[in-house]
Amino acid sequence: MHAITLREPGGPEVLEWTEVPDPEPGPGEVLIDVAASGVNRADLLQRQGFYPPPPGASEIIGMECSGRVAAVGSGVSSWQPGDEVCALLAGGGYAEKVAVPAGHLLPAPPGWDLVDAGGLPEVACTVWSNLVGVAGLRAGELVLIQGGTGGIGTHAIQVAAGLGARVAATAGSPERLERCRELGAELAIDYHDKDIADQLREATDGRGADVILDNMGASALADNIDRLAPGGRLVIIGLQGGTKTELDINKMLRKRATIAATNLRGRPTDGPDGKAAIVAEVRSGLWPLLESGRVKPVVHARLPMNEAGEAHRVLGEGGVIGKLLLVNPSYQG
Repeated sequence: MHAITLREPGGPEVLEWTEVPDPEPGPGEVLIDVAASGVNRADLLQRQGFYPPPPGASEIIGMECSGRVAAVGSGVSSWQPGDEVCALLAGGGYAEKVAVPAGHLLPAPPGWDLVDAGGLPEVACTVWSNLVGVAGLRAGELVLIQGGTGGIGTHAIQVAAGLGARVAATAGSPERLERCRELGAELAIDYHDKDIADQLREATDGRGADVILDNMGASALADNIDRLAPGGRLVIIGLQGGTKTELDINKMLRKRATIAATNLRGRPTDGPDGKAAIVAEVRSGLWPLLESGRVKPVVHARLPMNEAGEAHRVLGEGGVIGKLLLVNPSYQG
């Protein structure tokens, strides 16, 4: 098969479409003929040498894909060749084939193009496990989604609104703010504004945000604590704003605030906190929202997988709304 390989850590130009050995499904695994793979910011970090795959995972970049089951390993009875699926991966998505634990597969959502489903598993598992599992978001609560027009943000807005929560989202231009509103955000805030906390309190009778989904990390920590309502929950899922800063514990105590920081890729396959458990929760909780049409794909562009370098360049420059997808050149839709 062909796959994207790294000549060496570096810029987008180091990504090459080369021939590599076909993967084989081991016990409990499924082999997928890949239709498409989503491009994530973590992929850019891996390309630069900053985010290696977990031990034992494929060195090929790509944390999610869609496609058709080609073969199943021993002990697998839940999937059959020909099934249309999407999958959460620890690596290996930028390829024509990938082997993945059976518990990491999801059925392709009804009504979705199979290619578009290639950008779903990573955002779906990230958003559901954090908003529902970690933060316990409830109907009627206000959640602040930071980076509302990114891959995670566009999905999170729809999911939170579909669960009956009130949604505020940040973005950096009038066009992006309008897109957040179209997706279901009640309040769209320019992240350049200095009074985000005031706007949240004005919308909530002085309370603030019950839940904040944050992709910035250190640079936003103090502001996010100020934006939380009493009993609020801050969930950190990214480090675009750095890793170290001071924490005002006194303010947290007064607000009875909770801070959680989570990671998806490095979790174990099985166990109560493992990926298979998250995938099962996503299937039972989120798939009804997909089937009803309340959550839809937001795709910025589809590019041939052999042009992965161009996809990385586009994502790195900013301006992407939703997901970038890499389509397997040999995929027959």
